[in-house]
Amino acid sequence: MNILITGAKGFIGKNLIAELKNIKEGKAKTYDLSSELEIFPYDIDTDPALLDTYAQKADFVFHLAGVNRPKEQLEFMEGNFGFTSTLLDKLQHYGNTCPIMISSSIQAALDNPYGVSKKAGEELLFDYSRKTGAKVYVYRFPNVFGKWCRPNYNSAVATFCNNIAHDLSIQVNDPKVIMTLVYIDDVVKELIAALEGNAHTEGAYGKVETEHAITLGEIVERIYSFRDSRKNLLVPDFSDAFTKKLYSTYLSYLPEDGFSYPLTMHTDERGSFTEFLKSPDRGQVSINISKPGITKGNHWHHTKNEKFLVVSGKGVIRFRKPDEGNIIEYFVSGDKLEVVDIPVGYTHNIENLGETDMVTVMWVNEIFDPEKPDTFFLEV
Repeated sequence: MNILITGAKGFIGKNLIAELKNIKEGKAKTYDLSSELEIFPYDIDTDPALLDTYAQKADFVFHLAGVNRPKEQLEFMEGNFGFTSTLLDKLQHYGNTCPIMISSSIQAALDNPYGVSKKAGEELLFDYSRKTGAKVYVYRFPNVFGKWCRPNYNSAVATFCNNIAHDLSIQVNDPKVIMTLVYIDDVVKELIAALEGNAHTEGAYGKVETEHAITLGEIVERIYSFRDSRKNLLVPDFSDAFTKKLYSTYLSYLPEDGFSYPLTMHTDERGSFTEFLKSPDRGQVSINISKPGITKGNHWHHTKNEKFLVVSGKGVIRFRKPDEGNIIEYFVSGDKLEVVDIPVGYTHNIENLGETDMVTVMWVNEIFDPEKPDTFFLEV
């Protein structure tokens, strides 16, 4: 299958090509497509002569090329209508009636230069379909967000993510404005569904199944919370689909010299204790380092429960019920990764039996509250 993609270097084009290459290389196995794909990428700097070759051989066309921020309003019509006309003329010249998908916008329903040009491109495609019998898919995309989208261009989400990640100012004219958004992975999934002949439609138009409606103010608030999570260690609520997608998008705009961030290590002669991640409903994860011969702990909890995982070194975790003398021992080692549950009602400690530092990953089911620590000292 030969696939022509115009606007190949644009936001949607880059993501679509990346996934098609995954299919071609056998890395994406969730689709029904054969791996025998040939991608014809076409963009503004491509040799125009190649358009004839591609138009002659294409089995499917993704027409993603368009103009969003021209210097002159006339360029809207030239880019969103003129090139569409050229493309269709080429296909018709070679008698190629392969299916065509066109990237339009919800603004095609509005009376502005951009919307008018998008509407004209749509009508051109519908007329072409009536004339040639070719199958056409017209998608009026709302705001599309995700990785590789150009900031400070035509995407508020991309601009907010980029600027907040780089500690730059942002401008929000009306935080109460509700935005309808679609995530780039959902868009690509739908485009490949169209390629497979399984497009989702609503009336005459194709439609991405999953949309998200949220106010501009809420979007900004969440992105700022992502930035602040490096300090308060709070993991976003990934049970919310939009938050999960927005956080992934935000990370893609981190400055390349800012992927890492420091944690606060609480150190003493015994070793160190460092909080790593926190979640209001999933507790927190910390890293404990014990020096050789050091014993830590010797306390018990009413309700707070933990899991210990020694990943380096060797030691022993001991347990005893407060009113009993019997001591239970679990020997642990980084050579055999094994999680040890710390049940409530048992005083417990952990001792480094090795000659090197012992590193333990510790999870506790609640974030530490100094007002209600639920931790009571008692020697094992």
